[in-house]
Amino acid sequence: MNHAESLAQYQAFKQQGLKLDMSRGKPAPEQLDLSLPLLDAVDGYKAADGTDTRNYGGAVGLPEARALFAEILDLPAAQVVVDGNSSLALMHDSIVFGLLYGVPGGSKPWGQQGQITFLCPVPGYDRHFAICEALGIKMINIPMSDAGPDMDLVEQLVKDDASIKGMWCVPKYSNPGGVVYSDEVVARLAAMQTAAPDFRIIWDDAYRVHHLSTEHVLVANLVDACAKAGNADRALVFASTSKITLAGAGLAALASSPANIAAWTRAVSTRTIGSDKVNQLRHVRFLKNKAGVEALMEKHRLILKPKFDVVLEQFEALLGGIEGVSWTYPKGGYFIDLLTPAGKARRTVELAKEAGITLTPAGAAFPYGKDPQDRHIRIAPSFPSLPEIKEAARGISLALRVAIGE
Repeated sequence: MNHAESLAQYQAFKQQGLKLDMSRGKPAPEQLDLSLPLLDAVDGYKAADGTDTRNYGGAVGLPEARALFAEILDLPAAQVVVDGNSSLALMHDSIVFGLLYGVPGGSKPWGQQGQITFLCPVPGYDRHFAICEALGIKMINIPMSDAGPDMDLVEQLVKDDASIKGMWCVPKYSNPGGVVYSDEVVARLAAMQTAAPDFRIIWDDAYRVHHLSTEHVLVANLVDACAKAGNADRALVFASTSKITLAGAGLAALASSPANIAAWTRAVSTRTIGSDKVNQLRHVRFLKNKAGVEALMEKHRLILKPKFDVVLEQFEALLGGIEGVSWTYPKGGYFIDLLTPAGKARRTVELAKEAGITLTPAGAAFPYGKDPQDRHIRIAPSFPSLPEIKEAARGISLALRVAIGE
């Protein structure tokens, strides 16, 4: 197909008048319907220990909710906090607490140490970068490989620069590249020498049980690895049920060392008198245990996989063999990373928008919204219906072909 043919097909595509929003990895309505029984899951309001879930108290979560996440994360329940519905909110608060109060092992709060810096594997999650930008934290790009971040660069940077206080990581089915961190990368992150004694890894385990194939990929336990390496307080692990049950009404968890959990408990006591224990109780009664979570996630997989498959089929049919164009084949998570020739991502997103397809802005997967090569486009196939996502993938492909031809 030459440029004239691509342009003609693109113009014809525009005439359909589509209005599809693929800007975020939202669960589809039929996925949310899987958890509607959750709304009727509470028969009574007393927790296992007799706690009246309707009342104040329990800032670190119900014991059974902590035990549920402990089983999922393979950590002791005493090292898990369950609070709120958003792991992103817990990440935000953890960093704010570090700025205001400091963290175990540090001499004073981060906010009293001048300009601080976080390392950011790229492409990565735009909302991570938005937190840093809002709080005035400098960001440094770290290139990603199929095994995780460039550890030679990470180790070089943290060894000599005490202003580097943190590093973002999505260790499994990363957003948007679908990368799974290797055991070697996890071991090096746990054991590396850091100039800052109060350095933290923000381990966003958002897609731990979100498989797209029957292969359930495993990632090494960072909390255990840090403890064995003598850096027990380095890891802050976050997870939620946001794409397991109800995206806006789920549970969020923080898991870490005993010292970090104690510090969180002290800091959070000024923010809240207690978490939403009714929601925690109904989640525990609905999900029951890790096996219950895995059974539910298999139902999600059966809805999601055909959507990913049809996107990949359209890309292969319309973009296969074009120089400089490639895409990922994720084994889990919510995204496909489409790579264009250098300088063509923004224009492709513009053309897709003109054709009725709203995508995440090009560059969003990089700090400050700046993709140095203007190559990456995050594709989120989850929300539209299967026929819609097929048309959207075709429209995106045609938009890219036109952008290249221009």
